Amino acid sequence: MVRTTQHLHPQIEPARPRPAATVLLLRDTPQGIEVLMTRRSATASFAPGAYVFPGGTIDAADSQAHAYATRRATQSDERLTQAIAAIRESFEELGVLIARHADGRAADASDIAALDRHQPLAAQCAQRGLLLAADDVYLLAHWITDRDLPRRFDVQFLVARMPEGQTPVADETEQFEPSWVRPAQALERHEAGTFFMIFPTIRTLQRLAKFESVQAVLDACAGEQPLWTSCPRAGFVNGADSRYMESDMPFGELALVSPDGQLVHHLDWRVGQPVPLLKNVTRITAPNPGVMTGPGTNSYLIGDPATGYIAIDPGPNEPEHIERIWRAANGDIRAIVCTHSHADHSPGARPLQALCAKPPLILGLPSAPTARAASEFTPDRSLADGEDVSVEGAGVKHTLRAIHTPGHAANHLCLVLVEDGLLFSGDHVLNGSTTIVDPPDGNMSDYLDSLAKLTAACGQYGIEFILPAHGHVLGFATQAIAQLKAHRLQREAKVIAAMQALPHGSMQDWVGVAYNDVPPRMWPIAMRSLLAHVQRIESLGLAAL
Repeated sequence: MVRTTQHLHPQIEPARPRPAATVLLLRDTPQGIEVLMTRRSATASFAPGAYVFPGGTIDAADSQAHAYATRRATQSDERLTQAIAAIRESFEELGVLIARHADGRAADASDIAALDRHQPLAAQCAQRGLLLAADDVYLLAHWITDRDLPRRFDVQFLVARMPEGQTPVADETEQFEPSWVRPAQALERHEAGTFFMIFPTIRTLQRLAKFESVQAVLDACAGEQPLWTSCPRAGFVNGADSRYMESDMPFGELALVSPDGQLVHHLDWRVGQPVPLLKNVTRITAPNPGVMTGPGTNSYLIGDPATGYIAIDPGPNEPEHIERIWRAANGDIRAIVCTHSHADHSPGARPLQALCAKPPLILGLPSAPTARAASEFTPDRSLADGEDVSVEGAGVKHTLRAIHTPGHAANHLCLVLVEDGLLFSGDHVLNGSTTIVDPPDGNMSDYLDSLAKLTAACGQYGIEFILPAHGHVLGFATQAIAQLKAHRLQREAKVIAAMQALPHGSMQDWVGVAYNDVPPRMWPIAMRSLLAHVQRIESLGLAAL
């Protein structure tokens, strides 16, 4: 866990979210699913003028109305309360009533006309022999309002089929302009600037658009658990705030830099200046973007003015980039560590060393005989697996512990910042892509074994964040590694299937089958990892199974 003394910003306790429920009323049309949305008042305290689904806070009365509602056998008391709140809100705001008579007849216009939208709903329904049809309401998603906002809600997003024969009528106080829209249509109108929506609404519609029918949505929600849960985070992109879910690539970086969710961090790739991530961690991205390097190679400085600095991966021999690293450290670089010998990681080490008044040692593992000519690297001293490199001063210490992780390259190292539980993964774990495993220096079995080694390190050092050589910081470190391993094994299964389907095929034949989800222009690059998979499969005798 990151030391609180290393955070860049004083931490502020986010506002406590209030329990709430919203409901997506759905109907089938020949063009696809439509969802009922309304426009919030322009003077509303939360999301003024936005198009939303009906909903509001969960009242104490909702939990006391269980006797007036029907429920599924699998529907817990908590889920029942949420469904009742959603039914109540849809009635109060739109005059839509999800209820049934004792004989199973759905509530109709005459029932609705007899009810007062400003009085408690459950008791009124009971007087007319109606039960709230909570068993027709399902949980879709769970959203918690972003930590940086002053008003926050813990919102259950529920779904229900629109009752037949009813017409929504807005209350003209909180909600206006009831509109039936297809999810894709709402998203297009938002993009055009004519249908303003907030982030959770947009992301919910994006996922809803993938369903072909209302029944398909309800079937997906039958497990009584949200299909996703999210508390988004925000950062600046091109000067404007941009929000992200946990599955989005920038989320981990925002969680590292601003745990309390303050809107303070710029996510733009700024190769012209260092980017502080913590007081003791600075990223400087080399100006070498490309298919293989993403936005560029990330160099890192570990330390502070009192301790001096360790430079990780000085990058390519790019003079301006190397000078930026040197200036960011005020020339006080005590050690240079290269995660591996590839041409976008280690060539900058000697020029950076030469800039320093007191030349630091260059540390790492020498390139193996299997390395390509462009990847030759000889450090001043080899780092042993588990060896520490540290800087300290003014009672503070920053320690990098080496973990030998062959696979991408035979001499690949990952580094753990022990005091803060951070993993510098080099090219072994990337954000936004999977690394190339290129034989003979790359080895797929070694790569998978090294992933297991990193999983163990996450438990040992309490690692929550991974700082890769390409891309933003990754959060949920153990989960990210598990997903990466699962992806590799899924790819291996596709390679095995290709080899079995085309037993006399060539690598060119197999790549089109095993990488059919990858653009053909990328197949020449994919061929390298394909060869690594084939070598592993043949060594284990898996293709014959």
